[in-house]
Amino acid sequence: MCINGENFTQKSLSLMEYLELKGLNSALIALELNGKIIPKDEFEKVVFKQGDKVEILSFVGGG
Repeated sequence: MCINGENFTQKSLSLMEYLELKGLNSALIALELNGKIIPKDEFEKVVFKQGDKVEILSFVGGG
């Protein structure tokens, strides 16, 4: 699987595990999985697997 350009060799990895690994808050991200935007109410069910292409956008405040 490829997450934000980084290749992972694990057979599977849940979104929540990945977010914890990277220190990201699920409330502050948008998720695209294989070209499809995933609604926030489905985040708990998302498990990445081999061949998946994932983009995670993190929102930050600033001025």
